[in-house]
Amino acid sequence: MPFSLFTAVSAVTGAPPPDLETPMTGPHTSSDRTGARPSRRAVLGAMGVGAAGLAVGSLAAASPAGAAARRWRVGADDVRHARTWMSWPASRSIWGRDLNGVQDDIALIASTIAAYEPVVMCAADRYAAADARALCGGGVIVTDEIPTDDLWMRDACAVFRTDGAGGLDAVGLNFNGWGRKQRHADDARVARYVAEYASVPYSTARFVGEGGAIETDGDGTVMATESSLVNANRNPGWSRDDVEEAVLAAYGADTMIWVPGIKGKDVTDDHIDVTSRFVRPGVVMVQLPPRDRTDVWAKDAREQFAILSAATDAKGRRLQVITIEGPDKVRSRSDKFVDSYLNFHVVNGAVITAQFGDRAKDAAAKATLAAAYPGREVIQLDVDRLMTGGGGIHCSTMHEPLP
Repeated sequence: MPFSLFTAVSAVTGAPPPDLETPMTGPHTSSDRTGARPSRRAVLGAMGVGAAGLAVGSLAAASPAGAAARRWRVGADDVRHARTWMSWPASRSIWGRDLNGVQDDIALIASTIAAYEPVVMCAADRYAAADARALCGGGVIVTDEIPTDDLWMRDACAVFRTDGAGGLDAVGLNFNGWGRKQRHADDARVARYVAEYASVPYSTARFVGEGGAIETDGDGTVMATESSLVNANRNPGWSRDDVEEAVLAAYGADTMIWVPGIKGKDVTDDHIDVTSRFVRPGVVMVQLPPRDRTDVWAKDAREQFAILSAATDAKGRRLQVITIEGPDKVRSRSDKFVDSYLNFHVVNGAVITAQFGDRAKDAAAKATLAAAYPGREVIQLDVDRLMTGGGGIHCSTMHEPLP
């Protein structure tokens, strides 16, 4: 990607380009990523590998020049989409022998979404792009103009905002590899490149974080896991109030609901989009574990349910909490497996979620989602290979709303 792109983006935002991570190796190929790189969700992994380099205090304000009179707001997931952004997995250093299966799952997700709205798949290079085209089919737009390190577009991509008057912009959350746990030289640039591709103004938030850590109702309320954002590996020296102020400014929201979360058990430090999601203003959905589960993730889910059941939103509404029960059994034996029905992606006319081979729980989850999203078809996919990597369908996608 030519350096002139940074110049163009800086001209739009009035901010200098960030001091992005220097790649540790030469050009990537789809068959080999040299250099040891930990799994995206490996427990802690190689701490300190690859810095994203920019101090939080020096980041540009999250508002494009000339937009002072507008209020830019990140909308809810169920707004009408222009397209979905995804990223093609191509690194054997990250995925090892699981790469082919993960590619199959990403291709399945992309082709399923493409039946409802356009999909743009970013690929690391022309070799990865050729693989993506072959597996995704002609319904998915594939580009190698936006190189990526990994597939988790929810975290690396720009977050889009609208102003209620036909305007659209994008804000970057300064992705730093989940607290510098994984190399991210390309992923650190993705948000800027996506904004350039979409021809929208771009700015950077004042905090470091990921889209999967923050849920918004599009009506003034956001919720997030404290463990992920109020963390020295993202925002060193910041209090919770400091982070809250920056998140609310970037998202155009008024009220923040915090849940404690869990530090150090997965690479994300516990993203909220696996357990709790906004359905619409005033309504959230929480996945609860089977009653006999007592592990830290089960305790975390029950704690999120208790907090959200007692919470009020920006409009003073007591939140209505819908529950989904997690599966009693799954096909994977991996301790990194994410058995989340809630890591779904809402698209124009459908909700794309997972199934785990537990017939009763799969059917109950499908029925609950169908009732929560009337008028949308609920499609359940077997994406076990992806979810063994520690993330799911929502983690691998980012929606771009219509203005």
